[in-house]
Amino acid sequence: MNIRILTATAAAALLTLGLAACTSAPTVETSNAAAPAATAGDEVSISDAWVKSAPEGMSAAFGQLVNASDSDVTVVSATSEASPMIELHETVANDTGEMVMRAKEGGFVIPARGTFDLTPGGNHIMLMGLQKPLVAGEETSFTLTFSDDSTYTFTAPVKDYSGANETYEGDGGMKMDMGSGN
Repeated sequence: MNIRILTATAAAALLTLGLAACTSAPTVETSNAAAPAATAGDEVSISDAWVKSAPEGMSAAFGQLVNASDSDVTVVSATSEASPMIELHETVANDTGEMVMRAKEGGFVIPARGTFDLTPGGNHIMLMGLQKPLVAGEETSFTLTFSDDSTYTFTAPVKDYSGANETYEGDGGMKMDMGSGN
């Protein structure tokens, strides 16, 4: 009888332990830290990017900036190994009606869930004092900086282009001949 009670008690103990093991919940570690907020650099991309070929002097980069966020995003500056001086430009009519390029005050605002076009004869990324010729078929990289100090880097192919002739309304009204391939 003692053996039966001992066996029954042992079996009950093993059954209880087995059931407890089957029903124990896995340990889940939780944290009160919030996920990092997305930056403008995480939310912006560019499509159809390209740069105008040029042997020296000035050139420009174009494409369509895309904002995937629910807030407007502002591009405040750009850099590239191709040029020591880059400005965000708009093209507008001056007092005499001539189309001129000038630095865009406040940068480029890409609307929430929208796009911002960079086009010849319109808004563009202006490269001045090229470090070396930009040759069609090569590529160059750019880094955009946003008002939240985040960045976005992209690479754009260099292409030959004829069209759009504007004067740069800055250091003495330099002419950028975008029509001759130079």
